Amino acid sequence: MTDSVLTVDGLTVDFGPTPAVRGVGFRIDPGEVVALVGESGSGKSVTARAVLGLLPGTATVRGSARLGERELIGAPEPTLRQVRGREVSMVFQDPATALNPVFTIGRQLRTTLRAHRRLTRAQADAEAVRLLDLVGIPDPAARTRHYPHQLSGGQRQRVVIAIALANDPRLIIADEPTTALDVTVQAEILALLRDLRDRLGTAILLITHNMGVVAELADRVVVLRDGLVEEDAPVHRLFSAPARPYTRLLLDSVPRLGHRPPATPVTTDTDALRLTDLVVTYPGGRGRPDFRAVDGVTLRVGRGEVVGLVGESGSGKSTIGRVAAGLLRPTSGSARLLDEPLEELSRRDLRAARARLGFAFQDPGSSLDPLLTVAECIAEPLRIHGVDGATHRIPELLDAVRLPATHATRKPTELSGGQRQRVGLARALALHPDLLVADEPTSALDVSVQAAILELLADLQRDLGFACLFISHDLAVVDSLAHRVIVLRAGKVEEEGPHDEVLRNPRADYTRRLVAAVPAPAPPLTAASTH
Repeated sequence: MTDSVLTVDGLTVDFGPTPAVRGVGFRIDPGEVVALVGESGSGKSVTARAVLGLLPGTATVRGSARLGERELIGAPEPTLRQVRGREVSMVFQDPATALNPVFTIGRQLRTTLRAHRRLTRAQADAEAVRLLDLVGIPDPAARTRHYPHQLSGGQRQRVVIAIALANDPRLIIADEPTTALDVTVQAEILALLRDLRDRLGTAILLITHNMGVVAELADRVVVLRDGLVEEDAPVHRLFSAPARPYTRLLLDSVPRLGHRPPATPVTTDTDALRLTDLVVTYPGGRGRPDFRAVDGVTLRVGRGEVVGLVGESGSGKSTIGRVAAGLLRPTSGSARLLDEPLEELSRRDLRAARARLGFAFQDPGSSLDPLLTVAECIAEPLRIHGVDGATHRIPELLDAVRLPATHATRKPTELSGGQRQRVGLARALALHPDLLVADEPTSALDVSVQAAILELLADLQRDLGFACLFISHDLAVVDSLAHRVIVLRAGKVEEEGPHDEVLRNPRADYTRRLVAAVPAPAPPLTAASTH
């Protein structure tokens, strides 16, 4: 045990009378990747933050977390400040919020380096370039002069990892480091973390709800449930023969690419949505050239059909969704919602047309008004469009999304992420729309909650018969739901066809690369002999 990088024993965290972590224990050895998995509220992030003393003052922490022989629980703040960033560093889920938008990349790296090491500015600048090169940032010297908004999401995550590596830590805590990334960028980040483990011997505590990422990267898995350790096992044994029913539930909930049989094609002459030669250009401003986000896209969504729209960040997916909802006028081309030309409608007519469209957002936490009750949130579109008896429909809509009627009086902040997403679906379907635009509605959800929401969405679509434009970067999720799939690349349609053809036998090289980058929810056979 003394050779372990981190040994956690009997860790307990309470927030007032509410227990968040109850007697958690595990260890991490040098060069080992331990994945901490579980649903929201299981205690994953609380455990990691307790180790570094990053919990708020309302938390009561007991137990032990030893970095080598040094006890961190109860250690004075000056000691913890020396440990943070120097011996233990953290990679956060969202690099956009982890990086300071008003400082250059170079300055942020330099600040981290000089906080723990006696370096001149010139030495720190040279080390910053070396670190950016280490994590695979192209032209690293030039990138030190850039601001975070000038980098892609994958590049920003690499910068966060570079900052975490700045002082050669013994342990990196990676908290959901790939959740919001495209599959190709996610594959690059996982390869980078693997390389750091193998080349530098860095120990990694990986916090994630993505079992595919666990299978790709972890050596050992600790499963948490309601603040307790449910199972602790080597990754191969956990995936092949889980000891606990809860672990089996998590594994069974993972959407798997290629496991769904071919869907029966939807044959209809009526289009819920038709885009023809659609072009959307964003003005550059301040001397920058205009950016063409959508470049001549033609697509249709038939009545009663689910069409998956996939592609990497910047491919134009969300822009097309905004055009379909009438929130953005195209630069050229046409967008017809149920045969009405959206670009020609007056504001009044556009508002009436939107009554036939529902929109399910990625983050229900930010799309639902926290000051309103659940009933008021769901009734909002009914009230806006002057539907009589809106309050009488609330129990019916709650029942449709499988929420008890008692939730009507709660606020969104009193619900779990999955429950909020159900409220968002109820609101989107309140007016019985002919078309639902769903923009990444499950990307931030735990696998079991994601599976429940996908099953619910499939049932509602089958029962109510609405068309759906399902926008996602998760190919396995799209494969589980869509009748047809359209692949976008740099604003153009790269490939389209039935889901089983596009995602199992893709014709385009780009689609093949996307499919190959999807992490398989089973560890590679060679991993067992490697560690």
